[in-house]
Amino acid sequence: MPPPSARTGVLVAALAAGLAFAGLPALAANLTIGLGTDVTSIDPHYHNLTPNNNVASHLYGYLVERDEKSRPVPGLATEWKAIDPLTWEFRLRRGVKFHDGSEFTAADVVASIERVPKVPKSPSPFTAYTKQIVKIDVVDPYTLRFRTAVPYPLMPSDMTQVAIVSKAHANASTEDFNSGKAAVGTGPYKLARYAKGERVELVRNDAWWGGRTPWERVTLRILPQDAPRVAALLSGDVQVIENVPTADVARLRGNKQLAIYKAVSDRLIYLHLDSDRDASPFVTDKAGAPMAKNPLRDARVRKALSKMINRPAIVDRVMEGEAVMAGQLVPDFLFGATKNLAVEKHDPDGARRLLAEAGYPDGFGLTIHAPNNRYINDEQIAQAVAQMLTRGGVATKVVAMPSSTYFTQATDLRFSFMLVGWSTGTGEASSSLKALLMTYNREKGFGTANRGRYSNSKVDALTEDALQTVDDVKREAYLQRATEIAINDTGIIPLHFQVNLWATRDGIGYQPRLDEQTLAHRMKPRG
Repeated sequence: MPPPSARTGVLVAALAAGLAFAGLPALAANLTIGLGTDVTSIDPHYHNLTPNNNVASHLYGYLVERDEKSRPVPGLATEWKAIDPLTWEFRLRRGVKFHDGSEFTAADVVASIERVPKVPKSPSPFTAYTKQIVKIDVVDPYTLRFRTAVPYPLMPSDMTQVAIVSKAHANASTEDFNSGKAAVGTGPYKLARYAKGERVELVRNDAWWGGRTPWERVTLRILPQDAPRVAALLSGDVQVIENVPTADVARLRGNKQLAIYKAVSDRLIYLHLDSDRDASPFVTDKAGAPMAKNPLRDARVRKALSKMINRPAIVDRVMEGEAVMAGQLVPDFLFGATKNLAVEKHDPDGARRLLAEAGYPDGFGLTIHAPNNRYINDEQIAQAVAQMLTRGGVATKVVAMPSSTYFTQATDLRFSFMLVGWSTGTGEASSSLKALLMTYNREKGFGTANRGRYSNSKVDALTEDALQTVDDVKREAYLQRATEIAINDTGIIPLHFQVNLWATRDGIGYQPRLDEQTLAHRMKPRG
């Protein structure tokens, strides 16, 4: 796959084929989709969480959109180019209207980018995609220039992550977005109702610049439990479901009324470890007493835990074969993947030797925290990992909870060892390095999802070099080396890449996506 950035001087123009539905008849059909994970907010800048971003893609526009393979394509910007090493110019699409009828201009882009760092209590902010911008020059209402302190080749990729809201509502609170009062975008649908934990109701935006979509009304039902979600599909209560349970794939595939769509995801399922604090809240001795010294700070202990995990067993038995074992941050077909890292082999004897070498021959106690309604088979994965670690001498307990509670506590650093997932968003490795493995730095927007507070100066330096390198070959080499150092140091423990699974009925078609988004405006009715 080619790198996601545009080379200097290259102008990206013309809408990708199939992006719009302007040629489709104006159907009055309704569509109901069963979502596999709760949506925590309608505010597109509040929580960088895929379910939230998925809903945001229905309501709001982005300067740069992504196709099903996460390649950048024109969105609210029709073209972009680097006009000098420190300046990116974006030309905006003319004639775009917000849901309230107001015109979209450069002022709305400025207001949106300035809003990102100001959103209160954001569990996972979008600042990693805006901190590099030190100044915005509005050339005219449809042309703006982003200025950076150092060369920054990934500006187009980053702009796929920042939703554009109306300037008139840029100062609104997250509560105003959730109520619908401020949820005014340029997207293919308007918000009719958000019932937290239950559903999101949308109505078609007939003035969408991409053309009228096939569905007049769309209901996104929150169905985090697998059995009710599948039952709703089989009964016809919903026409589409995401996150098809792996145990049901074969059965659903045999139903002639249904279709299954699948694609390997860029979402890495991994374990984050508290490698920072001298004492960690859920690390104990074998008797359950707190330990004054945190063993997870020792790279040998972290590597031992990785060697205890039988990844083939997780993929085959827990994931029913619907996953790909991981040894690094991104699948091997994405920019920044390295050939110098292999999947960690299951090596219990090697793990015991490392534990003994680190001074823990008898092991210790550990609790793994996990969500139970966010990732495919998340709690089951945590249980399997706990059993493997316990057999290896690290007595491990599991505490699983709803994602709405889990992520708040994880962001507050209340855990020692946690199961998490990360989708690159930008379709390349810098997103994962910036968010998960760079030293936490709120001012720079680094380490925004580094909940283990891993820190390695070499990883930081190489990633920063990559972020400033325009030459694609050199930049990829920096990303690969940073990844190798971080994984060899066990900054995180990669487990597997999810396989994205959708099931539809009534002849509805869908192009499976690398980014796992479930987009109503990309679903085609029968015929």
